[in-house]
Amino acid sequence: MKIIISEIPQEGLDLELQEIINFDASFSPVQAQLKIKKVGTEVLVSGKISTDVELKCSRCLKDFRSMITIPFDVIYHPVEDLKEENKHELKVDELNMGFYSKDELDLLDLIKEQITLNLPMKPLCDNLCKGICLQCGADLNAGNCSCEEKDIDSRLTVLKKLLDK
Repeated sequence: MKIIISEIPQEGLDLELQEIINFDASFSPVQAQLKIKKVGTEVLVSGKISTDVELKCSRCLKDFRSMITIPFDVIYHPVEDLKEENKHELKVDELNMGFYSKDELDLLDLIKEQITLNLPMKPLCDNLCKGICLQCGADLNAGNCSCEEKDIDSRLTVLKKLLDK
């Protein structure tokens, strides 16, 4: 969905969207509540995005579904502003900044960007997930495997004695 910047009313826009967006991961329809306001040439977009996403656990490698809710605030500037500036270092307050061109702002691009930025780097099916055995690959959540413990580094045998007490 594209918004024409010059057609945004003075009081702003309140939008509720439900879109199906295709990513590498499987998503349910994405629901978004957006508040769009124009201040001079800047466009302020804030709101909340919610979706159910299918992820792969980084410990046990099983697929699982997780609901994610993403609050966000982004300030869009005309791309012409970018051409006027010399190269400079990106500051912390510029991390929530984007650019629009040709008097258009694509909200689907905004939604995709926010979801991508907020997906967990190491998703876990459960905080107590035990993962898989490093030797045989058995799922340790289902039960212990029959692998023998590896020899302990001789420098750490003193610590093992403390556990045996």
